[in-house]
Amino acid sequence: MINVRLCLQRRDFLLDVDLALPSQGVTALFGPSGCGKTTVLRALAGLERAAGRVVLDDEVWQDDATGCFVPTHQRPLGYVIQEAALFPHLDVRGNLNYGRRRAGSESDRSALDAIIELLGIGHLQTRRTATLSGGERQRVAIARALATGARLLLMDEPLAALDAERKAEILPYLEGLHRQLAVPIVYVTHAMDEVARLADHLVLMREGRTLAAGTLVDLLSRTDLPLARLDDAGVVITAEVAEHDMVHGMTRISFNGSSLWVGPSPARPGQPVRARILARDVSVARQRPTETSILNVLPVVLDSAQHEQGTALLSLRVGHGDPQTRWTLLARITSRSLDALKLQPGDELHAQIKGVALMRDSDRSLRQ
Repeated sequence: MINVRLCLQRRDFLLDVDLALPSQGVTALFGPSGCGKTTVLRALAGLERAAGRVVLDDEVWQDDATGCFVPTHQRPLGYVIQEAALFPHLDVRGNLNYGRRRAGSESDRSALDAIIELLGIGHLQTRRTATLSGGERQRVAIARALATGARLLLMDEPLAALDAERKAEILPYLEGLHRQLAVPIVYVTHAMDEVARLADHLVLMREGRTLAAGTLVDLLSRTDLPLARLDDAGVVITAEVAEHDMVHGMTRISFNGSSLWVGPSPARPGQPVRARILARDVSVARQRPTETSILNVLPVVLDSAQHEQGTALLSLRVGHGDPQTRWTLLARITSRSLDALKLQPGDELHAQIKGVALMRDSDRSLRQ
């Protein structure tokens, strides 16, 4: 685990967090601007001097009780910010070699070669950094950070400075890092689409404190958190490919005893995929609809209804029997529809899912 206990008092701001983060996968720090996300990241790196304790597995980086404080340059971490901050007087190879020399070992060339291949920057080695696109610069910056032999990768809104096209270019490479590297990543962002696509663990922050922390799946399905009030509120599911319908160009994915039809996927049957279902793309009916163009209709039970301004957010339970096969689906409907249907917790309904975003390496969200 990555254990982080930090307290930092400024004139008009107090950071007070106590976190136990998994030392694998991607942990996203999410919240509005000014809530303390970047301060946590800088304190993890030793760039910000907050009081407390920071421990990565069995390695203590800070413990004020014993007077221990490991300076930034002695912490085995990589740090990537919005601007790539590459050395303009060096070409790409020179920037990467700088990171490798910082690791203090010439035996890591094969590891660096693997990172170069994973990030698709082999053909850029002789290029000057000024000639690179924004997405290429960020990929080189990530490779340089990993070339240091980092045991932890910190990323502070690495896509915020990129336009939509460059962002779409780099997201698949970040997914590749997620899948193929054992290095844990702490990822700061205020973009929910990045969280839904990349994160395994989520820390929701507000005004210097932690509102909630847990798995991405669990937190996105909770209606008591501010996440549920976002326009793009919804759930993320991890499924596997069940079959392909080559005639109609569609793929069926299955999970927890349920299945959904989505757009075509290049994944083979049995391979895992991640999908996102937005609450605004889900409606409910008391009777199972017939002769409808919506392919995905699931029997559900209404667990709760949260009233909002003119709308209601429904928490729907999918699946019966074994609790391990149950999962939560969110639906946003008008308050008028809620009253017209006289919906009450415990009602058995049918959820109509008119959109499923299948997140994959090509960054194309396929909907129907």
